[in-house]
Amino acid sequence: MRGVELTLEEREAISRGLAEGLSHRMIAARLDRNQSVISREVARNGGNAGYRAADAQKRADERRRRPKAFKLETHVRLHDAVAERLSADFSPEQVSNRLKKDFPDDPEMRVSHETIYQTLFVQARGELNTRLKLAPRSGRAERRPRGSTRPKQARIAGMVGISEHSAEAADRAVPGH
Repeated sequence: MRGVELTLEEREAISRGLAEGLSHRMIAARLDRNQSVISREVARNGGNAGYRAADAQKRADERRRRPKAFKLETHVRLHDAVAERLSADFSPEQVSNRLKKDFPDDPEMRVSHETIYQTLFVQARGELNTRLKLAPRSGRAERRPRGSTRPKQARIAGMVGISEHSAEAADRAVPGH
């Protein structure tokens, strides 16, 4: 059931299982879920003693709410720190790593490089009204993640491109064929 959210009924079954004193593994088996799903759910919602299905469902609904505000839009101090480093010609990945070193004890001052990229490229399309008016160093208007999922086109061995054909071949070409 990978990728399927827990339902209120499943959360109630978790609550009942905890009340019976069952282990997370046993509850998971009853629900046909992975044990780690149950463990994370219980840990993020009060632990074994404090887990309440209705409260857990309410928190899940709040986390899911869309549209979410960009982190750099809602945290002014973080936004200013990112803007300062980008203007000093740091890449988003360098900015992210530098913030971890500059603010080791402040979790509010952490942001992933992907969040910075997403903020930059959404803002470049005019959807984000923020003070971060900096272009990425690459100069591109769109984000192309490193791990592109586009399949690579196969190359034919010894193939000659159209631009490399001789002038004689261009004379034989019939328009539209």
